[in-house]
Amino acid sequence: MTKEQQAEIADQADNAVQGAPEEGGRPEGQNHPDGAAEAPETSPEQLTALLEDARSKADENWDQLLRTRAELENLKRRHANELEKAHKFALDSFVRELLQVRDSLELGHDAAQDAAADIHKLREGTELTLKLLTDVMSKFGVEPVDPQGEPFNPDFHQAMTTQPRDDVPPNTVVSVVQKGYLLNGRLVRPALVMVSAARGA
Repeated sequence: MTKEQQAEIADQADNAVQGAPEEGGRPEGQNHPDGAAEAPETSPEQLTALLEDARSKADENWDQLLRTRAELENLKRRHANELEKAHKFALDSFVRELLQVRDSLELGHDAAQDAAADIHKLREGTELTLKLLTDVMSKFGVEPVDPQGEPFNPDFHQAMTTQPRDDVPPNTVVSVVQKGYLLNGRLVRPALVMVSAARGA
């Protein structure tokens, strides 16, 4: 036997040893190309139980969704009703306060019908009624704009005419024809005023 033949036989023996399964390795039939174990088979009874469980949970979720939608609809209706009432009765407090002013005016009017009425008392009654009205308006955020002697402000004043004046700076309110009013800081009606102008302007 030549050396080449001996070497070939030795190589074949080495290859055979390397390809043999190791002792204690996996039994035949349990080796998988991806190394994953086979999943156990699920019986029809188990599949039925899983399906029933999923169906039960779906029914519970659907019922919960319906209840939530019903609660949201009820909340929406309550909110709409409260908003409607708020708009409808927003002036309720203001009207109650204003009725006191009307009562006072009616008393003054009735007293003035008497030919023997005391003018001084009628004037006092009128002044008290005016003060009552002013208090009511102030309570609800209504404030007068009375810019007598102030610089003209086009945001709050409306000039009706100008007067040449030497005693005040130009563009000064020298007369208030009609007061303006603010509601919570917002202009409701501008004050009608007369404004000074430099002579010869």
